[in-house]
Amino acid sequence: MQPMIHGTAISIGGYAVLIMGGSGSGKSDLALRLIDRGAILISDDVVFLETLENAPILTVASNIAGKIEVRGVGISNVDFIASAPLRLVVELVDSTDRLPEDVARTIIGDYFVPLSKLNPFEQSSAIKVEYALRAVLDSGVRPEFVSASIVKESLLS
Repeated sequence: MQPMIHGTAISIGGYAVLIMGGSGSGKSDLALRLIDRGAILISDDVVFLETLENAPILTVASNIAGKIEVRGVGISNVDFIASAPLRLVVELVDSTDRLPEDVARTIIGDYFVPLSKLNPFEQSSAIKVEYALRAVLDSGVRPEFVSASIVKESLLS
């Protein structure tokens, strides 16, 4: 059984970016702006996590493949890709640190994954996602497998 994640996933240059935040926080809106800049939708609102060759892969929920919610317009059809390797998580927040940690991470499934916190409604947020992904790729930082006991410890602290 694949773990289900509440979020929106897009692919930039073949790498998955998982956008996470509460309902109405701007996940689909930011994804739309990234799609307008050349990203490809993986899945909107519900994403599945698989492991392939010891790496996390985000996959589309088949019943919503190629669909994205456009607030105020409705459900729209867009091009999509069925899966891509996860390289970055973007957590949507109201305000961000001016100079964040060098390598912030979060736990997704059994992996520590590079994390960037962004305000989705800033004009530059789509470009910031691209810069954050480029920084992760250029540094060679990859998601790291963690044992279940470490995941439980992190969740309790």
